[in-house]
Order: sequence, then C-alpha cells, then structure tokens
Amino acid sequence: MKYKILKTEYEYKIALDKFDELFDSKPGTVKGDEAEFLALLIENYEEENFPIDTPDPLEAIKFRMQQMGLKQKDLASILGYKSRVSEIFSKKRKRSLKMIRVLHAKLAIPFEVLINESTAKRLFIQF
Repeated sequence: MKYKILKTEYEYKIALDKFDELFDSKPGTVKGDEAEFLALLIENYEEENFPIDTPDPLEAIKFRMQQMGLKQKDLASILGYKSRVSEIFSKKRKRSLKMIRVLHAKLAIPFEVLINESTAKRLFIQF
C-alpha cells in the first residue's frame, strides 16, 4: 500500500483504521513493517494536531507525590522546611534552581516540567 504524510483528519482516520487491522502483525514481517510505518505517520499527525502542553509544575509535584505515596512532611524532608513546602503549594514562594534540581533528583520529575516559562525567565534574570 502507498502511504504519505497525513495532512487531513480523513487521512488520519483511514490510517487509524488500517493500523487497527495490522496491530497484531508480527514484527519483521511485511504487515509488521507496515504497522510500524503507520504508527510513525499517526504519531506525527497527532503531535502536530493534538499537542499536549507541559503540565503545571505544582500539579506535577502533587501528582508524583501521590504516585510515590508521599505527604507534605515527606517533601519537607526533601526540601528542608515544612513551611517552605506550604509556601510553594500556596504559591507564596517560587521554586529556586536548587529546589528544582532536588525535585528532579528525588522525585524524577523532568526539568522541562519543573521549569516553566515564568520560572525560566526569573532564573535567567538572577544570573
């Protein structure tokens, strides 16, 4: 079958249907290769047409804490002070570069999530 970059929603839906048919194909076969290629085309279309924004840093921290079964007191032991954690969650205190590094290391939250545009501007101004 001949494929091209997906440009319309109609082409996208056809590709999804075809991918669904080929989904269980064995890797390394003609149908498996076709499914893999379709997956790349579909992924490209979705990235361009349905972008996912980076989550809010505080929501990401809360979500990761929930996943790890951590409470605010646990985060306080990571960041240093219970009052600091409360201030961060109430948005009275901004995240420092040191805090971002610690949160990244201890909670495995990507830097790009912890540093949003306003944080990046503030950190840049401090240097």
